[in-house]
Amino acid sequence: MVVAYVMVKAASGDADRIRESIRELEGVTEAHIVAGDMDFVVKVDVADPTEVKRVAADGIQGISGVEDTRTYIAMS
Repeated sequence: MVVAYVMVKAASGDADRIRESIRELEGVTEAHIVAGDMDFVVKVDVADPTEVKRVAADGIQGISGVEDTRTYIAMS
């Protein structure tokens, strides 16, 4: 299993809709609205690293209102 954390920057005012869209993606186990430079922290748990790309680049970045993402793969 590969665990990754995706930090998401999004347009303001649409946080609940964006969070729910993120939570619906296969491989997403948690999605939290946070205060700070990013708007969401998303935990991804998938079988291999290529699936991380599918969730982050193809899934999260494809949601209307998402402006930027940064992905961090957990090492342990």
